[in-house]
Amino acid sequence: IVITQDLCAVCAVEVAKVEEALDHLGCRARVVTLDPMTLDGVWDSIIEVGEVTGRTDEAVELVESLRRRLAAVAAAVEGRPRPRVAVLEWTDPPYSSGHWVPDMVTAAGATPVLGAAGERSHRIEWADVTAAAPDLVVVAPCGYRLADAAGMAADVVTAAVLPPGAQVWGVDANAVFVRPGPRLVDGIEALAAVAHPGAVPARDDLAVQVSDSSPPRRRQGAGQG
Repeated sequence: IVITQDLCAVCAVEVAKVEEALDHLGCRARVVTLDPMTLDGVWDSIIEVGEVTGRTDEAVELVESLRRRLAAVAAAVEGRPRPRVAVLEWTDPPYSSGHWVPDMVTAAGATPVLGAAGERSHRIEWADVTAAAPDLVVVAPCGYRLADAAGMAADVVTAAVLPPGAQVWGVDANAVFVRPGPRLVDGIEALAAVAHPGAVPARDDLAVQVSDSSPPRRRQGAGQG
């Protein structure tokens, strides 16, 4: 069995190359392609991996445990105002995060204002970020760990391209944002701590604030973005 992906030709070998290599080697392995675009799609892909590897029960148990953690986050932030959150997958040029990331923002008790769940990340302009009026800007550069993400976020603050008053954070995107697996729940917990200080334990190992802004100046309900 060869498990591969068809989400990004930059971050991993694309399916066509995998099949070409297997043909060259004369390998008759089954190719399982995973391309989840939403959070529910990620959970489905975990079940699929369990099924093709003969570990269905373990996969189901894992997904159930992840859903319990999400339910705990939802309970912790229930009834709180939902800040407007813009997640940037890249900063030069700026890209908004798509795929499952908007779902992560929603699960963390916030309102995503750039990108849409189930759609691919896409290039935007800084004017689009300003127009979205985010309370929080989260820099989650694809493939980057926390220190480098924080550096990119700091560069954005220095460039003064963001709306005034928005908090700016860098996160460990490589660990808990861009890989469609169980650790996305760690990312959701980290986002919830950023969006709702004190509601859930902070994850200083995954998120760091790089701006000196006061707490979000305006928090609006879900769907107002």
